[in-house]
Amino acid sequence: MKDLFKKLFARDKFTKVTLPIILIVVLALIAWFSFPKTTTKELSTEEARVRAEEFINKSLMQAGNKATIKEVTSEYDLYKLKIDIVSEVVESYLSKDGKLFFPQALNIDEINNPSQAGITDDGATTPVTEITNKTDQPVIELFVMSHCPYGTQMEKGLLPVLAALGNKVKFDLKFNTYAMHGEKELREQLNQYCIIKEQSEKLSTYLACFLESGDGAACLDTASVNKTSLNACVTKTDKQYKIIENFTNKIGYQGSFPGFDIFKADNEKYNVGGSPTLIINGQEVSGGRDSASLIKTVCGAFNEQPKECEATVPSTTPAPGFGSATTDGAADASCN
Repeated sequence: MKDLFKKLFARDKFTKVTLPIILIVVLALIAWFSFPKTTTKELSTEEARVRAEEFINKSLMQAGNKATIKEVTSEYDLYKLKIDIVSEVVESYLSKDGKLFFPQALNIDEINNPSQAGITDDGATTPVTEITNKTDQPVIELFVMSHCPYGTQMEKGLLPVLAALGNKVKFDLKFNTYAMHGEKELREQLNQYCIIKEQSEKLSTYLACFLESGDGAACLDTASVNKTSLNACVTKTDKQYKIIENFTNKIGYQGSFPGFDIFKADNEKYNVGGSPTLIINGQEVSGGRDSASLIKTVCGAFNEQPKECEATVPSTTPAPGFGSATTDGAADASCN
């Protein structure tokens, strides 16, 4: 199903894929609301959940993945569905007789007037949060899940900013209190936490490699991480927080996702709700995930902006996930 949503909004496939799908969805919605409806049996919310879940898993999901309907509510004379598709929750609609499935609602006002949604003409999301608590050395805290495609997107946009600003800012990479991408994510976050804790000078090199390839083991070599020290730290940390033990025994899960409690206090402090969550000087901020937008946002947190804020950084938005691709679309999705 995730591939279906990607096809809907991939700019390079707009003419062949997106436009026909949009027209079909719009025409279906117009027909549904405009024409008299024959008397048909209206499904209960439970019947709608079962029917939609069966359809999605049979026809839209890749083999080995399973979608779950988390919530069914009534909206616009349709059933609104919140669907957990492994790495994120998306919203879709189902006619109340269970015959029509709408994978995406299209907001006409936002499409006709992108500026109203905080989107510039080139597709980048403009910074929308003003930092009110300015300091001499801004503190940047980024909460992510290591394998969340939108968390990695934010990290890729932020790395050039951190390189440009250097010690003018303080950066803390932190993790959400639950992992949506299985044991591999738990183990990767343990590794990254221990690199941050004991070999922080190697973090930027490691992250640049990991965000490109997704191969943590190879990137340990690329960044010359001391594996003996790393493994000792991972063992100690895992024993302290019982991360893998709780994962194995299904203890401390949040819904269907295993817990990761190392930064639990910070998550609660800021009421972190997903990956990525960007905090600057104790304030949650939103906006573009391209480096040019991010450096403007960060530099707005200085009492007096240093000359480093004049650095030229990429203005293209990194694509979600691993790799060096870019995207023309707005960047505001998250794993939550």
